[in-house]
Amino acid sequence: VDQALVGKKVSFSGSKSGSYSGLVRLAQGQANVLADEMDLKLAAAITLQGLTSHYLVHSLYEVKAGDWVLVHAAAGGCGLLISQMAKNKGATVIGTCGSAAKAKLATEVGKCDHVINYAETEDWAAEVRKLVPAGVHVVYDGVGKATFEGSLKSLRRRGMMASFGNASGAVPPVAPLTLTKHGSVFLTRPTLVDYIADPEEKAWRVKDIMTWVMDGTITCTVGQTFPLAEARAAHEALEGRQTTGKVLLEM
Repeated sequence: VDQALVGKKVSFSGSKSGSYSGLVRLAQGQANVLADEMDLKLAAAITLQGLTSHYLVHSLYEVKAGDWVLVHAAAGGCGLLISQMAKNKGATVIGTCGSAAKAKLATEVGKCDHVINYAETEDWAAEVRKLVPAGVHVVYDGVGKATFEGSLKSLRRRGMMASFGNASGAVPPVAPLTLTKHGSVFLTRPTLVDYIADPEEKAWRVKDIMTWVMDGTITCTVGQTFPLAEARAAHEALEGRQTTGKVLLEM
């Protein structure tokens, strides 16, 4: 045990011992030391999805001023953060969501320039093309199976498709020639662990997200909080698409 950590505020993600408990055991170097003034609930809300959003926008595809970015589930925990980070880099952001209330959140908190409500259109990919006929530079898709084909249709020639989640189910196997058909596009299925394996890289990401959320550069939205004993209800709300922002469990 590093005695320097005793009494310090910390956050973590990806513990092998799990996090649905009052006590957890972490591997050496897994704890992120926080500033004394950092709110622990905010740290719990931002750590995993903040790190994920950071590597997507700043490393996997480094968003640039003038880029067009498509973000699925734009009112969700990652969606709101990805949209804000992309906007802060000068991109034009199109967000998708499934209700008017979520569209409002994606606009007001996520800062999306355009929001497409799945419930109000039969072909959201066509709506993307109306906004940007050439297609978007990058799609950040955490939904998975339900949005995959439309995401490919939304890309410009040689665009980047980042399929980073399976909220609607896993994407079926894809033939490489499919990518040729859509304009020699790029497809990647990343995971956070490969973007924080290096301690210096992880420290950079943690410092950025904690600094930004404390100084107001980005807003982390906690949509719902459930007692730990009601974890099942929290999962049912997530699976039923009844949530926005980050969902927390508390002791």
